[in-house]
Amino acid sequence: MSPLDFLADLTNPDLAFLPKALAVAVMSAIMCGVVGCYVVLRGMAFIGDAVAHAVFPGLAVAFVLSGSLVLGGVTAGVITALLVAVFSQNRRIKEDSVIGIFFVAAFALGIVIISRAPGYAGSLQQFLFGSITGIPDRDLFVVGGTGLVLVLAVVLLHKELVAVTLDREMARALGLPVFWLDVILYVLVTLAVVMAVQTIGNILVLALLVTPAAAARLLTDRLIVMMLLAPAIGAGSALVGLYLSWSWDLPVGGTVVLVLTAVFLLAYLLAPRHGVLTRLVRTT
Repeated sequence: MSPLDFLADLTNPDLAFLPKALAVAVMSAIMCGVVGCYVVLRGMAFIGDAVAHAVFPGLAVAFVLSGSLVLGGVTAGVITALLVAVFSQNRRIKEDSVIGIFFVAAFALGIVIISRAPGYAGSLQQFLFGSITGIPDRDLFVVGGTGLVLVLAVVLLHKELVAVTLDREMARALGLPVFWLDVILYVLVTLAVVMAVQTIGNILVLALLVTPAAAARLLTDRLIVMMLLAPAIGAGSALVGLYLSWSWDLPVGGTVVLVLTAVFLLAYLLAPRHGVLTRLVRTT
């Protein structure tokens, strides 16, 4: 399928789900790209995977009650993030241990809940691996509104989030509310993950959160540029991934992740300053 044919399908009224899927995928990629910069700089990629597990019971409850998957996932993720932030204040238990306990427990709860619902196998597959079909119109507005809130929060709290990300002890010494900034960062990650779950799936969502930011990190030494590049890489990969999956009848989530990985490998090899081949050429 040529790009022009894909464009024609996007404007075909009989394929109304396709432009909705593209819009959600691109908006999700932008959100994940922005928040993912803090995740990569803080070295907390595990939090993205954990949040993807944490939102699962909310998705399951929303499915059983025929409610909004977005609102269900956000609610579950935020509650779990608050629990992690509170329990992490105990210095005898490390943050990654608390994350492992609560987020895996949340995922297990989701499995139990959804196992009681009709169509268990099919719905579970949709949650885990994503689907481009069946995205309600209301979710477009939810995703768009959530994206605006997330970007506004990042703009307003950028300096504080960077301070906590790079040096937590220094941030405490400066009098910054580290606990509440941690909560805000967890909530922002949760919002970005829930938005991405619909198209890329619960299992593969970590790639959308981490890979664009990691690729951007290789391409620039400036944080502001990184935070512009990461969402651009994510959105572009979502567009290309959806095009390839639609053209060759491939799973959307897996295709998007493979495109993201290809971009990361190109950056790893050819980045102007930090690319492996670029440095090799300079030394020869």
